[in-house]
Amino acid sequence: MELRTVLVVGTGLIGTSAALALRKRNVRVLLADRDPGAVRLARELGAGEDWNPGTAASDPADLAIIAVPPAYVATELLELQRIGAARFYTDVASVKAEPIHRAAQLGCDLASYVASHPLAGREKSGPGAARDDLFLGRPWALCPTEEADPEAKAAVLRLIDLCGANAVEVSAMDHDRAVAVVSHAPHVAASAVAARLADATDVALGLAGQGVRDVTRIAGSDPGLWLGILSGNASPVAEVLEAVANDLADAASALRAMAEGDGTATGELTQLLKRGVVGHDRIPGKHGGPASSYAAVQVVIGDSPGQLARLFRVCDEVGVNVEDVRLEHAPGLPLGIAELAVQPDAAASLTDALRERGWQVP
Repeated sequence: MELRTVLVVGTGLIGTSAALALRKRNVRVLLADRDPGAVRLARELGAGEDWNPGTAASDPADLAIIAVPPAYVATELLELQRIGAARFYTDVASVKAEPIHRAAQLGCDLASYVASHPLAGREKSGPGAARDDLFLGRPWALCPTEEADPEAKAAVLRLIDLCGANAVEVSAMDHDRAVAVVSHAPHVAASAVAARLADATDVALGLAGQGVRDVTRIAGSDPGLWLGILSGNASPVAEVLEAVANDLADAASALRAMAEGDGTATGELTQLLKRGVVGHDRIPGKHGGPASSYAAVQVVIGDSPGQLARLFRVCDEVGVNVEDVRLEHAPGLPLGIAELAVQPDAAASLTDALRERGWQVP
């Protein structure tokens, strides 16, 4: 099915990113938001044009994307369907069961509606953080109900394709249980760790390294936005957090025992650490399959313009593909470490090439 015109209601990060991706594929995009400033910024970024609700009935969009918090999806859907804003509808909220249930309660037309959720995002929010490649290669769940029209599903599948994402069909309940494990509970856990830093001493913060930055990175997101997400998926998230809390409580008990000289208390803690390794290794790799084992080449890099470009130019010259890259800054110094993940058989040749060109490789 072709999408000629798409209405985006909600010009935050996800809505504006979808709009930018669609504009890149020459789809006409109409923009709407309760915040005039958000619409204006999205329009200035090239995400589309202002929507005139007065013309909805006479000129409906092919698809409407409802990009609002979970609690408002059903009421927004009802209003859009009432004025005939589009032929088909989807939403991109990060919980699915509650919005679908609420839409049924309100009497929405479930035939023209297929709930969906792109598994993509950033720590930043708002249209200013939007990117046209945000969904590229990312999974995008769609959760059609039994009432859903096949054409409605086809419209959402076309949207996913235009945005460069990978469609994953799943039931609403299975979706919510899955994101509780891989997204929602990890966010709360990261926030709990980051909360410990609020009262940390300057000495502790001065010793902070890449590890704590990795663990707490997502904790910098908008609390109001996340409260809406978590409240819409409260029970599945609570179950995961209770399991995590039990593991942490057992670990704390073992550490207390070890501090008191009990040399037999290491077993349970060791098992938790081993289970962590197993879980980490099950995270899919960059192409969706099992995670690959890469070699890490660390390079000292100056904190000045053009350094990364020079570094990647060496990789290009010797024909080494960089599978991933991480940057770690040295506190108080104008330099840091760039860690390049490469295929194991390419590590030695890249290291030699970098040293020959004057790079410091520890």
